Amino acid sequence: MHPTLTTAVKAARRAGQIITRASQDVDLLKVSSKRQNDFVTEVDRAAEDAIIGILREAYPDHAILAEESGASGESEYRWIIDPLDGTTNFIHGMPHYAVSIALEHRGQMQSAVVFDPVRNEMFTASRGRGAFLNDRRIRVSRRAKLSEALVGTGFPYRVFDHVDAYLGMLKDMMEKTSGLRRPGAAALDLAYVACGRFDAFFEIGLSPWDIAGGALLVTEAGGLVGNLTGETGYMESGNMVASTPRIFPVLLATIEPHLTDALRA
Repeated sequence: MHPTLTTAVKAARRAGQIITRASQDVDLLKVSSKRQNDFVTEVDRAAEDAIIGILREAYPDHAILAEESGASGESEYRWIIDPLDGTTNFIHGMPHYAVSIALEHRGQMQSAVVFDPVRNEMFTASRGRGAFLNDRRIRVSRRAKLSEALVGTGFPYRVFDHVDAYLGMLKDMMEKTSGLRRPGAAALDLAYVACGRFDAFFEIGLSPWDIAGGALLVTEAGGLVGNLTGETGYMESGNMVASTPRIFPVLLATIEPHLTDALRA
């Protein structure tokens, strides 16, 4: 395992311990709202502090972009951190959330970890070295037909500018796939595409820390990722599609009629 990935795994496990301890007394947590339907707890902050502490000890010169504390440092290397993806699930006692940590070098993802502390599932990837779940190699599914695909998604919940376009996509997906799921943690949704539990995933309005780790998992597992037109730029726009290679163009064709000019950008 590459040294940066070893460090990220260590940091993710430490954050997972903090989250798991807190999950036993969710009712006692202090919860605040950053904006409509966007919550943060003391656990998010404690987990993020633990991750950053471990990363800074190993790589003091690297830059960091973290959900709660923002951007710090300047470097060709940047760690992108979501200490608790699925906070809303967590505060309701829904056991579906994850830690996501990724390392970017000059705009290209190099290492990724998505850790589900509930199931003790550690998804890891290094550029050019494949993707793994608890040290077992994973691949995207072999399904080639959208009609047979189980598709993950995320509903708009903070910004509703594109809700009509999304509902159009959702209607077509309901009719043309074998099923839709909205678990509520994009990093895990992408990890599930990587290991074949989902055949595809799409969402509008994500943040870089939601996407970074999962995107590398998917590509290293043999899948494709892109924005809503299948191109790069999903990290900047937050609009993303990920799937098996053969389903990818059909998924894009299903989404395309519903795209506004803003969503094509």
